[in-house]
Amino acid sequence: MRLFTSIDGPVAVIGDVHGQTDKLHVVLKKLQALPDYQERWIVFIGDLVDRGPDPCSAVEMMVQLQKQHERTTAIAGNHELAMAAAVKLVNTPSYSDWDQRWIAHYGSEQTFESYGAQFGDLDDLKNKIPDEHQQFLSDVPWCVEHPDFLFVHAGLSPNQPYKVQRSILRERDFSLNRPEWLCSKSLIHAAPPEDCPQVVVSGHVQVPQVQFSSRKILIDTTGGFHGDLSCVLLPEGRVITSGAASYSASDVRRQKATPPKQKSGWFDLW
Repeated sequence: MRLFTSIDGPVAVIGDVHGQTDKLHVVLKKLQALPDYQERWIVFIGDLVDRGPDPCSAVEMMVQLQKQHERTTAIAGNHELAMAAAVKLVNTPSYSDWDQRWIAHYGSEQTFESYGAQFGDLDDLKNKIPDEHQQFLSDVPWCVEHPDFLFVHAGLSPNQPYKVQRSILRERDFSLNRPEWLCSKSLIHAAPPEDCPQVVVSGHVQVPQVQFSSRKILIDTTGGFHGDLSCVLLPEGRVITSGAASYSASDVRRQKATPPKQKSGWFDLW
């Protein structure tokens, strides 16, 4: 499996799936109906596993899609990092404690169950993860670069030069205890560094609808719990979902620009 890290042209970027295969199926059917589907890149923003009902099938859907539609790639979320480190598919420092952390805090029960493994038995799980899934978990990149967009799960730090962060993302520095570009919640609402030339596209933290700004797009609209799965078509800024909703970046901006109705009456004083 080759997951591309440098792409160009139209993109469909899919939010955090978290084992929600029914929702993913609906989104993919809508994408396949697009007239430019064959020319469009599909990017998964990370977090295919944990929380939702069928993480194993979510990974399998991505693997099979990549075979059928070569312009398919993905980036690691903190849940892929935690899972891969816990089952020793990547080398991380012993002080990271990913095995204990993943089992206790990541909603991994559903992942164990979907692979038919006993919860908490990491050796049993590793033995039951198919080879292609192991390859995906061990090789999935930390970012995907496009001339106009940078896809990175949790975002960029505003306090470090862009090229420094890009270098670490390209190398996938597993010596870091908790790489912020995959794990930090504080980066989600932070502006990218001033020298970043692309719009940063991220998931990681649930938002009520896709959030658009001039330098950032946030696309996780389920958190693995509830809500419609979202997919953003770029550069158009059009959103398709697993539900009936469909909207655009201009719709979101108009909503923000419309001031709320002002209440009147004596109770305004309180």
